[in-house]
Amino acid sequence: MNENKENDPIRLVVINAGVSDPSSSRLLADRIAQKSVDRLAEADRTASVSIIELGPLATDIAKAMVAGFANEALSAALEKVAGADAVIVSSPVYKAGLSGLFKSFVDVMDNDLLVARPMILAATAGSARHAMVLDDQMRPLFAYMRALPVPTSIFAAPEDWGVPDLGRRIDRAATELAAFVTAGVGRAISEKAWGSYQHQFGSSAARTEQGNEGVDFDTDLMRLATGGRA
Repeated sequence: MNENKENDPIRLVVINAGVSDPSSSRLLADRIAQKSVDRLAEADRTASVSIIELGPLATDIAKAMVAGFANEALSAALEKVAGADAVIVSSPVYKAGLSGLFKSFVDVMDNDLLVARPMILAATAGSARHAMVLDDQMRPLFAYMRALPVPTSIFAAPEDWGVPDLGRRIDRAATELAAFVTAGVGRAISEKAWGSYQHQFGSSAARTEQGNEGVDFDTDLMRLATGGRA
């Protein structure tokens, strides 16, 4: 977990898997991020927003999945996620499922990178028939990562953009995120229970082309793998 102090600006990181220009996923993420900044400001907390565009990292992500390590560009993106106080993820839906690019980015993350991290989950699609992808696929994915998605997820089909209900859902999710962050929920969980998490390895960003500097060899598993005794 990052070391953000109470009076430091809140670091919001947006992960956008949209690849079109303009991207509806990015437009949705921008609205969510701005409303989150507004709700944090009402709680007397300033916030900075960083955007990770997955489109330009597609080749780097594919190489990392095959080679087992992240190059400099992908490492920088993963480090940005690792340093976030809260994360907003936004993915298009293709063929009744999450973007493969989005899922691949999560696949190259260390399993512990998002532990106890407050998140807003968002998705866009060409039809309202895909609305359940958020709760059927994205929420279980981040439950596995032991993140803290807020109760309200945000789905937008083409017909949603011009109606007030989308704005109300964005406002509700942003309010929930601000409550999680200002209450220090994630920090309290990680500080009191971190010892029970795996964290055999550092973040995936630490395992680069230069070597395995982020690997912790002082675990039962690694001692066995290197010929020592557990």
